[in-house]
Amino acid sequence: MHIDLRSDTVTRPTASMLEAMARAPLGDDVLGDDPTVEALEERCAVMTGKVAAVFVPSGTMANLVAISVHTRPGDEVLLHEDAHPFHYEAAGASAYAGVQLRPLPGPRGVLAPDTVERALRSVDDHYPRSALLCVEDTHNRAGGRVQPLANTAALLALAGRVGLRTHLDGARLFNAAMATGDPLAVRCAGFDTVSMCFSKALGCPAGSVLVGDAPTILAARRVRKRLGGGMRQSGLLAAAALHALDHHVLRLLEDHQLARETSMGLLVEGFDVESPETNMVLVKVPNAPRFQELLEPHGVRCFAVGPDRLRLVFHLDVPADAVTPILRAFRAARAAG
Repeated sequence: MHIDLRSDTVTRPTASMLEAMARAPLGDDVLGDDPTVEALEERCAVMTGKVAAVFVPSGTMANLVAISVHTRPGDEVLLHEDAHPFHYEAAGASAYAGVQLRPLPGPRGVLAPDTVERALRSVDDHYPRSALLCVEDTHNRAGGRVQPLANTAALLALAGRVGLRTHLDGARLFNAAMATGDPLAVRCAGFDTVSMCFSKALGCPAGSVLVGDAPTILAARRVRKRLGGGMRQSGLLAAAALHALDHHVLRLLEDHQLARETSMGLLVEGFDVESPETNMVLVKVPNAPRFQELLEPHGVRCFAVGPDRLRLVFHLDVPADAVTPILRAFRAARAAG
């Protein structure tokens, strides 16, 4: 059995998703007349409690568009030191939006309001302007950590008080909503913009949305065009996202359950494992890159996300009976190492 746990982006469209894509009514989204894209944008806006939405090719672009519309060149963006835009988006915020990212510490992906407040710049010609606060839910490098709503509310209250715009990187927001039982709109409430990615947990081949108020999303469309993100018959991808919303959201609980079962099994085997909150398991091992290599001949692929840490990500292409072969592979890799 081959089990790919590198990311929840490795999934392939299901047969029913491909069928939905094939029969989707299409137009030209750049010209504003693709009905399937329009349907997806409207649905996402309603689900998140926002007014408008824009469909973009990727989560990276969604974050870059959001940063661009909330800032001006020379501004500073406050975010967690392990945030996705800081580590995995090729410095796009600096290269294209012309802003400085200010990474801040916090336990397991969570920023404390007083940490943010201490980082705010005073009005001085020497300093950049503190313009935007970004939050990530769930937090990737923290192993799928769900942002505590009470802390998020305190962050948003601080942002409102000091005049910071706010963006929620909700690449795996559906995982957070399913793990907590919160409506999506509750987890999005108070943010000026929210990005959501369909090519991760929901199993689509590509596509993300950015939601917000009407003026912000209008500005976002211009930035999308400037970045080359305006697509034509993108209803093909929007149809996949609509299918995923109908069929792949509730089943995220299966991924979470597999993550828990694997975590418990690894603990029994004597591995140092962080208790998962959603679909990711972080395993501490000596020489993680080497351990990653040793797992592959035994049918398990994953990523080393640090010198001593592996990340296992569960998704719709991981079979329900995967736990036993995963544990077998870890035993064999440990013996070989």
